Amino acid sequence: MSKLTDFKLLCFDVYGTLIDWETGAITALQPILTESEKQDIDRKHILQILHAIESTLEKENPTLAYSKVLTKVHPRLCKELGLREPSEEGSKAFGDSVGNWPAFPDSVEALKRLQKHYKLVVLSNVDNESFKLGNENGLQGFEFDAVYTAQDIGSYKPDLKNFEYMLAHVKEQFGVEKHEVLQTAQSQYHDHHPAKAMGIKSSWIYRPGAIMGNRDDPVCNWKFDTLEEMAVAVEKELAEKGGHN
Repeated sequence: MSKLTDFKLLCFDVYGTLIDWETGAITALQPILTESEKQDIDRKHILQILHAIESTLEKENPTLAYSKVLTKVHPRLCKELGLREPSEEGSKAFGDSVGNWPAFPDSVEALKRLQKHYKLVVLSNVDNESFKLGNENGLQGFEFDAVYTAQDIGSYKPDLKNFEYMLAHVKEQFGVEKHEVLQTAQSQYHDHHPAKAMGIKSSWIYRPGAIMGNRDDPVCNWKFDTLEEMAVAVEKELAEKGGHN
């Protein structure tokens, strides 16, 4: 069994792993829930429907920026949930909300700790502008070693093209080979299953209570509830081998 410290590079999903996309999306949906007098709809139900609609639209529109995908999601989601038909402005506001979604409380500090031992890169389904805003707002402007977005690649995870793009670029930029990359993510659907199909090992940041991206057949090589737990495990390994990576 390999160790966490055998890897040179962590490839992160951001939304769901570092930024709380579920709370962000539910918060962005509040205006239409209030308007429709439907504040009591089960959160899990909303998120399951949102995930299904979003996944379909991403497959149908692989080159459409994520904020615009979300704008298209909004009226379909409202219809499925029996809410009022939203205005175009309301749907655009939902799509644009992604840059303001909150980070998980442990994300920034854990990233700083992990950055001492690894290259940190992003492989995200969001568009460049949304990522820039989300990074500034949620992740306090944290500097990753590289950022690869669905907008750059022209397809959305779980498409294997996204992982092929990442592997080619980390080899070119950092001289890192596939066996030295650890996919670090919450979503089984977007990250862990395609990573396994590509032969990339993965660390599952479980985020207890998460709904979107779950599958009944989870796969991973490591599992932690939070990114902080993973950072602690890495530091423990390093301490055990005398602090040498």
